[in-house]
Amino acid sequence: MAHISDIKLIRTDTTLDLSQKAEKAIGLTLRSSMALRGVRNRHWGLPVLSVIRHKGFGESPTSEWYGHAFSKLSSLSSLLKNVDLVNGRLVNVTDNSRVQDDILLETMTHFKSLARDFIGGPLVQDSMRKNMVKMDFGSSNPGGNRLPCFNKASEREPMTVNSLTKVSSFLNVTAQQRKVVRATVCPRVTEHQVWTGALELILGELKSEIEHLESRFPSKEVKMGKQIVAGCLKVLGIAVSYNPDSSSWMRVAPAKGKVSPPPTPHKWEDILEMVIDVVDCLREVTELSLEVKKAEVMKEGLYQIREIRIDKNIGYRENCHQESLVKKILTKRLGHSSPCLFTLLTYYLYGSIRDIEVDVRGGVCAIGRGDRFRLCMGKILTSDEEEMVWRGVKQLDRAMGLFKFIWETAGMKGDLVLQGHLWCIGTHSRSLTYRGNTFFLHGIDRFH
Repeated sequence: MAHISDIKLIRTDTTLDLSQKAEKAIGLTLRSSMALRGVRNRHWGLPVLSVIRHKGFGESPTSEWYGHAFSKLSSLSSLLKNVDLVNGRLVNVTDNSRVQDDILLETMTHFKSLARDFIGGPLVQDSMRKNMVKMDFGSSNPGGNRLPCFNKASEREPMTVNSLTKVSSFLNVTAQQRKVVRATVCPRVTEHQVWTGALELILGELKSEIEHLESRFPSKEVKMGKQIVAGCLKVLGIAVSYNPDSSSWMRVAPAKGKVSPPPTPHKWEDILEMVIDVVDCLREVTELSLEVKKAEVMKEGLYQIREIRIDKNIGYRENCHQESLVKKILTKRLGHSSPCLFTLLTYYLYGSIRDIEVDVRGGVCAIGRGDRFRLCMGKILTSDEEEMVWRGVKQLDRAMGLFKFIWETAGMKGDLVLQGHLWCIGTHSRSLTYRGNTFFLHGIDRFH
């Protein structure tokens, strides 16, 4: 069977070939899916047991179910080898190229969904416990050898984090502690360099995706969107075109002689209007939905500072004053639930403007007497190649690191220990350490 890593992306004929193979491998039966209330659901032709939310399996999976599930997972894993799902898009991890294929995207979604059901089964849970005992889980993680998370269906659901409110709810942060988090985070993430850097990255990524799409499927909307983004970046460039750390209190006067006419003075309102226009223009272009949504998120902050000037020709002190106004207003008006504030935080922490995605959400549990807590989260891999494994480890570390940052900022009682879990078909179970945190790689094996 052909692997994604063997194919140069992106070509229309290759994509079609992969789609046909995906349909053949999976036995696509979405149209015949059963009602959600039924005892059994269907994962593309494979019956799997529905799970009672708070009491584990309502019906024990049979050995026949395990056999069919493992066979299906094996074939899908082979098809999707070296492909990862990042921010809702498929990526070839060998060269970091985009994989444009809706069938394969749906294949990946169902692969991970089936894997979640599989790892929730009693036999798999028991195997995971035994493997973690062998890997000295008890001594390195006080609190016993009981698997801390993932036995409830709610703990195996995927999660996309796009606001501080979602993080705080997950960690049971109180209303008073949320005020502390917001008061601490806002002044840091609304610094001028953070604000303009995040906005520039969002528009830059949108521009890159537009150019990529235009080369394949040119359209009036894409062409117009490209022009608007270019104009927006040009105006934004005025706000970041000098060094704010300069010791000079005044700008150097231009040399005498031929002097270019001064550029038209701008306000942040100009960028706001262009962002509104580009969102309206590209809203129906599904290939750009992620970038467009992220640009739309920034409208909230732009609206709050719309009256503040962006002008090269004002003195340095006046410019510093304008920048301080940006920070002051954003700090005051961006709320705890604001996606704009969350985007600034991820840029501040990681230099990224993407939402945080987790395959298996896990949870928080007390260790020992309750003076320490463990946060567990997981990721499902399509291969155990070292590059794929460490990519998954780093993604989990980043996600859990954000939760720990909020935990510590809120002043939660007790230390929070981070523990990541990864699952892959046919791999040897082992533990890894990254940045002082423990990660367990679990093999998904056939059960008889």
